[in-house]
Amino acid sequence: MATLKSPHDAISGLSRDVKPPVSLMPHELFPWPLVRTAMWHAVLALRPNVQWKNPVMFVVELGALLTLFYTVQAALGHAESQVPLTYFLALDAWLWATVLFANFATTIAEERGKAQAESMRRTRQDTMAHRLRGDAIETVNSAQLMPGDLVIVKAWEIIPSDGEVVQGAAAVDESAITGESAPVIREFGGDRSGVTGGTMVIADEITIRITARPGDTFIDHMISLVEGAVRQRTPNEIALTLVLSAFTLIFLIVVIPLWPMALNAEQYMTSYLGLSAPLKSLGTDVPTLVALLVCLIPTTIGALLAAIGIAGMDRALRANIVAKSGKAVEVAGDIDTVVLDKTGTITVGNRRATQFLPMVTTTEPQLRELSALASLGDPTPEGKSIVAVAAPSEKHHNEPPAGATLVPFSAQTRMSGIDLSDGRVLRKGAPDAVTAYVTKLGGTVPAELAGMVKLVGGKGATPLVVAAGNVIVGVIVLEDVLKPGIHDRILHLRKMGLHTVMVTGDNALTAATVAGLAGVDEFIAEATPEAKLVYLRKEQAEGKLVAMMGDGTNDAPALAQADVGLAMNSGTQAAKEAGNMVDLDSDPTKLIEVVEIGKQLLMTRGALTTFSIANDVAKYFAIVPALFAGTLPWLKAVDVMQLHSPTSAILSAVIFNALIIPMLIPIALKGVVYRPLGADALLRRNLLIWGVGGVVVPFIGIKLIDLLLVALKLAS
Repeated sequence: MATLKSPHDAISGLSRDVKPPVSLMPHELFPWPLVRTAMWHAVLALRPNVQWKNPVMFVVELGALLTLFYTVQAALGHAESQVPLTYFLALDAWLWATVLFANFATTIAEERGKAQAESMRRTRQDTMAHRLRGDAIETVNSAQLMPGDLVIVKAWEIIPSDGEVVQGAAAVDESAITGESAPVIREFGGDRSGVTGGTMVIADEITIRITARPGDTFIDHMISLVEGAVRQRTPNEIALTLVLSAFTLIFLIVVIPLWPMALNAEQYMTSYLGLSAPLKSLGTDVPTLVALLVCLIPTTIGALLAAIGIAGMDRALRANIVAKSGKAVEVAGDIDTVVLDKTGTITVGNRRATQFLPMVTTTEPQLRELSALASLGDPTPEGKSIVAVAAPSEKHHNEPPAGATLVPFSAQTRMSGIDLSDGRVLRKGAPDAVTAYVTKLGGTVPAELAGMVKLVGGKGATPLVVAAGNVIVGVIVLEDVLKPGIHDRILHLRKMGLHTVMVTGDNALTAATVAGLAGVDEFIAEATPEAKLVYLRKEQAEGKLVAMMGDGTNDAPALAQADVGLAMNSGTQAAKEAGNMVDLDSDPTKLIEVVEIGKQLLMTRGALTTFSIANDVAKYFAIVPALFAGTLPWLKAVDVMQLHSPTSAILSAVIFNALIIPMLIPIALKGVVYRPLGADALLRRNLLIWGVGGVVVPFIGIKLIDLLLVALKLAS
């Protein structure tokens, strides 16, 4: 099996003719093909069996139907009202427009998701796969592959299904999934062994163990998430829907008695006061009362609520984050604590051996030899670095000596090693783990070891201790550097009100040094998977919501326990199944963006809810004086808008109530701008912009519409 010496080297030599990335999202907010489809689906959504799922808009539709009935009655000359027929026609038209605009807000958001799904569906295709059967290779369709099958994928071949690399390393083009054209390395060992069906190997050759059944691949799950006919609403969305429904019911109870009250008032004025005017109040017209109800109930947020939730998941996917549910995105906005791995997240992650510090009883060449042997069972990048640096020319650079038994590295033991055929037992790992091992074998820990470990850790490097049997022979120095800008990003999280925790397998001294440089609030040193679980449960027991990321099988329990578990797409299948989000870019710092997207979703919903309720205040001052000015003259005192006429006032309010919905759709889809401010500052900002603005804008808008109606001679 021919292989390249280094897939990393292969990447730099690749031509730039790699297929262009597939766009998962429309770049335009309103591309015409999606708008056209959404408009048609908005009409289809007028069906009562669809509309009733949105109680607020269902009431508006019922009002439009009732208004239509009275309009037809007036057209046939059976209405008692003295109001012109054109008024009823215009009123009914704008009520139907309100419902259609609300439907369009939801359908355009859904169509954008379906566009994503279609793009991903083009990626999903049946391919031929080279399946291993013993020593033979058979060519089969990818639809025939089952979990456990071993498949060889060569350069410029499509990876047939989800799996994990069990042999080799290769450069993989994942642009069909991530949109990123730069190839990435997928290799056996470590936490970057996961591969996704539909991606392409562009250099070298790998053997993959299939982990997904046909129709159950990662792309299949993505398609079902963004295209699902039944969207699962989040808990907050459900709760807000119930609140809006309660508001609607209250206003319904208030408005219904107004009709007999208006009739009685009119009868009193004509019978007892001797007034002969045939009609003094619009309050006796049922369509007008419908207009009052529609303008007072929270139609704006009721129309946009579903679109806001759908757009939140879309924004996550545009950031190459696949959320398994809308709840995960929403919870991300309420996170209190963020747990970050040191390696790969806070630091660059490619730690390399830079020094070998022998004990007095050992020479540096001897320590290098023993370190290389003890690291052969360590598939992590650090382990490979030690082998490469310590003994680059030795024959055991790739294979252990004959008769030797490798002891693989594990997160539990935090050691690796080798048992040689000559009886020597070598171990390499975390200082406390190796010293405990040596002590257990009856050895003694050199007095100078503590000073060496402290010195290395004090410089921000990671010390690893090497032991031959029950004798400690030296210390390996692993060095890593902080990621550029990580301190600013940690500070950004603190401004968002989040508590940051760094988790590392390093000793406490190294961890403290790196934590201080990065600016995190807290760190957990010498962390095992069990220690992560204990910390997560402790935080959750205190009522806090915790987010963390991970990519290895050992991270799976913690990812499952976390309120927001972000798994790397390059990681193991166990990690991706345990998390409720998957980062297609496999960027450990993506957790910060996840929190921002979640907060933006909550802020958008809160801002538009505030704006909607504030709108109702302004519409009250437009409609109520116009509605009863004839029968209750004292109401003229609150007629602050001074609109042209009662019918013009009603129409202006209804038109504004309808038009504000499409005007706010871009904000619902894009989200309001998020800034890392404290809760009090965010509340003040929300009330100032969306609260005060929600009152001022309708006053201006309704007045302008009234003037326009007068100018066009449409107002009576």
